[in-house]
Amino acid sequence: METQNILKHPLVLLVSFFTLLFLFTKFGPNLGLSILSQEKGQPLIVQGQGKVAVAPDIAKVSLGIEETGSSLRAVQDSVNKKSKSLTDELKKLGIKEGNIKTTSYNLYPEYDYQGRPPRVTGFRVSITYEVKIPDFDKVNDVLVKATEIGANSIGNVSFEVNDKTKKEKLQEAREEAIKEAKDKAEGLAKAAGITLGEIVNISEQQGFEPRPIPLLEKSGIGGDTQIAQPEIAPGETELSVIVSLSFELR
Repeated sequence: METQNILKHPLVLLVSFFTLLFLFTKFGPNLGLSILSQEKGQPLIVQGQGKVAVAPDIAKVSLGIEETGSSLRAVQDSVNKKSKSLTDELKKLGIKEGNIKTTSYNLYPEYDYQGRPPRVTGFRVSITYEVKIPDFDKVNDVLVKATEIGANSIGNVSFEVNDKTKKEKLQEAREEAIKEAKDKAEGLAKAAGITLGEIVNISEQQGFEPRPIPLLEKSGIGGDTQIAQPEIAPGETELSVIVSLSFELR
């Protein structure tokens, strides 16, 4: 009787329960356990997106001059003279000096690997500029003039929007995104039978990606002296803003 009374004691039963629970979890079957919880007072978070099409008004183009020859001095002199002519002509077209940036200048020897040891047969010199053209009407003129002077490596033309226009258009997209997020939150609240409170947090993500247009390189050897006028069409670029709003729930 005394043993039975001890076994029925609450403390003994509690210790026995946790002992069996430990043995079950350690040696028993491996059962998956999933617990879902929702804390009271968590905000309702919704997203909205706004998009605005805008025509770029700034162009950037990469212009390069590259030459090879047996004499390093002769190649350098030729590249330097053409480079000076190029920058001078760009300035005559109204391109400010601050919008003409040298991005690379390379000089390296060329080897004949047939012999042992390899011997230097000539030199290659190249210089590349990034030219920013605020006036779209001058893009074609810049490309033609650069080719006439001797630029034989014309890279991608990319388009951008000036800071003032970009700021205005982003604000339009932002207002559209906020309206969409608010409408979505009100619709969810109405469907769920809840009341929205104040906005407690807001964040945004912006998207803007200019589209480059590839141009073919012009060979520096021979060719027709009549250069065809290139046609550059920037089209439109889409500015987008994604806004996240967090609402209190009442």
